Amino acid sequence: MEAIFIIGIIFGSISAVIIVPFWLRSQERMRVQETLRAAIESGQAMPTEVMENAARNINIRPQPSASRDLRTGIIWLGVGLGFVAMGIALGYEEPESTIPMIAVAAFPVFIGLAFIALALINRTKS
Repeated sequence: MEAIFIIGIIFGSISAVIIVPFWLRSQERMRVQETLRAAIESGQAMPTEVMENAARNINIRPQPSASRDLRTGIIWLGVGLGFVAMGIALGYEEPESTIPMIAVAAFPVFIGLAFIALALINRTKS
């Protein structure tokens, strides 16, 4: 029973860390939209600062760039190397765990290398 409770706490905290910021951000956007809607319906003139702030809160994806690809590639490469380090550390206690962890690490490492290659290719085009 305790093991199930501990696993529930682990997965619950991970999901809370991921879900709560998105939910709070959406609630904030809804409040801003309701305020803007009420101001427009009452016929008040909207200051330019308010409109710029409302426009800034819209999620527009930035254009891909070489520096952004390089940054993403380095992050993925770090994640993969973290899995390799974890596999080596686990290998001291359980020798059979090193190879599977390195195999898992291959995915983020190759994703990172692909992003770094894209950064190098896009840098020569710019």
